[in-house]
Amino acid sequence: MIELRHLRYFIAVAEELNFRRAAERVHVDQTPLSRTVRDLEEQLGVTLLVRAPRRLKLTPAGSKLLEHARMLFTRFERIKRVVCETDARYRAPLRVGVADGMAQPRLSDCFLGWRALAPDIPLEITEMPASELLAALRREEVDVGFSFGIAEDDAIAQEMVWDYPLVALVPPDHELATREVVQISELLAFPMIACRLDRLPGLRQQMDAVRRHYAARPVIAAEARTLVGYVIRVAAGLGVGVADAGHMTTLRRADVVVVPLAEDICIKTYVLHKHRHPALPEVLQRFLAYARTLHQP
Repeated sequence: MIELRHLRYFIAVAEELNFRRAAERVHVDQTPLSRTVRDLEEQLGVTLLVRAPRRLKLTPAGSKLLEHARMLFTRFERIKRVVCETDARYRAPLRVGVADGMAQPRLSDCFLGWRALAPDIPLEITEMPASELLAALRREEVDVGFSFGIAEDDAIAQEMVWDYPLVALVPPDHELATREVVQISELLAFPMIACRLDRLPGLRQQMDAVRRHYAARPVIAAEARTLVGYVIRVAAGLGVGVADAGHMTTLRRADVVVVPLAEDICIKTYVLHKHRHPALPEVLQRFLAYARTLHQP
């Protein structure tokens, strides 16, 4: 079998026309070099070199082989370069966990912008409950997560990346449905739909904070496991609700009226990651730096 070694040794001999200089050039002894060129001639069934006492000369077959062998090595080097460049560009996927059934337009914009910024880094998105997101971050099954917030955890960092105004949700036949704006205290006078704490903990805690601030004893009429279930209950007239404007843009429905609040109240979205030592992976650092630019005061 002809190997690259045969051709590399032959090129050295054909260009030097001297076995000693060729052996020095490829860093082998002269004897194995000469044996390898003989082996090449035997495998090809041709004479490549005329061996005179004081000089070597290429035969026509030798000249043709030298021409094509040079082209072969040029192509081989080009292949190596392309392969190395591809390897250098390759990155393990950025694994993102999305909790709380989040469907905000800014989240989609975030991913779209990141793909434009880092097109060679695959993006893997997994939807999961907030409790599973926390566990996945701890086990490093995902690199980064998005949520309405989780309980304080020494292993996990979380920071706000954007917020949306809070809006009131009422059924079409509700007395507040025709208002252009409503005060939160007026809304909280009616029975409210709440999120279940075990399913949407971050969103429930943010909404509870609003209710505690503006109402002494808000009445919770029903609890929902998902944002879609939350809106369905409002549409069914089981109670009034609040939601961030981003989700109501996504979940626009004819059977729910969205009324702006008079107060400047926002629902916050957080990006989360595990603390790692001595430093975060380079791709994760880049993504977090990019995500921080998305915050609009």
